[in-house]
Amino acid sequence: MADVETDLPRLTEVVPGMLRVRVPLPFPPTEVNAWLLACGEGWTLIDSGVDSSSTRALFEAVLADPMLEGRPVTRLLGTHFHPDHIGLAGWLHERTGAPIHMSRVEWLQARLILADPPERALDAYLAQYAASDAPAEFLALMQRRGLLYRRWVGPLPYSYHAIREGDVLDMAGTSWRVITGEGHAPEMVCLHSAERGILIAADQILPRITPHIGIHPADSDGDPLGAYLGCLSKFEGLGAQTYVLPSHGDPFTGLDERIESLRAHHEERLQRLRDFCTEPRTVMETTSVLFRKLALEQIGFGLSEALAHLRHLVRRGEMREEPGDILRFRTV
Repeated sequence: MADVETDLPRLTEVVPGMLRVRVPLPFPPTEVNAWLLACGEGWTLIDSGVDSSSTRALFEAVLADPMLEGRPVTRLLGTHFHPDHIGLAGWLHERTGAPIHMSRVEWLQARLILADPPERALDAYLAQYAASDAPAEFLALMQRRGLLYRRWVGPLPYSYHAIREGDVLDMAGTSWRVITGEGHAPEMVCLHSAERGILIAADQILPRITPHIGIHPADSDGDPLGAYLGCLSKFEGLGAQTYVLPSHGDPFTGLDERIESLRAHHEERLQRLRDFCTEPRTVMETTSVLFRKLALEQIGFGLSEALAHLRHLVRRGEMREEPGDILRFRTV
């Protein structure tokens, strides 16, 4: 169970009753963590990576690994709808017979994207990018490539089990309370064990990078950054020694300090925008003060995140949106 590139084990014990699966990704951040938690006579698998032949091969090896002690996966839990988290969930459901558990909004979001005609979604994204003043070469790339969700997410079953804020799940010899996060995804499932002092944080709180917070055409008037910053308070006070299991990167402690650094990071970005937009600026122009030079294929992420920060400042009364076909913003 070793990866030929990193020579690091793909399956390791985190704490008794909990295993970490390091799943390679074909896009940044190159790897996602999946978690196996012992549950009675079986295991709960949290998240999966994308649907690809290499990920299927990895999980075939994981399911047969002696560390699972011959016990089957009896529950699949998807923290949110993004491809690196539920891409392989449908295949795993067919392979193991285990039902899929997700929050209702995340499940419906995944099912909607898979069911929606891809050309309609692509047109909506192209319109938002064009209004954000995206360069012509990026728009041409999007036209050729299309949207990638269906490439990385396999078909999902018709039914699922809904998880809600405050639900309690028994796994790994303890009880886990569901805490839902917002901003990066609309109703992301995180899990906290007060008894063991462990938080499965999904993408809500990451140790080194910040989760992508973007405006997307399906909810173009939303304020995902406001939602993200507001719900961080749910995770404060869980305990200074809380052991945080993130979806990307290694487990860490220092939860409250990390929350403060995430808040400070976004406030610093908002200040950059206030300083830069003393005259009307397009969304594309503002990416120059928020990011290092963006690779062509990353421009869409940069535009949606810049727009989320600009619209948050509009909500706070610190920025105004100028009229016109091209989006421009100016500090109040």
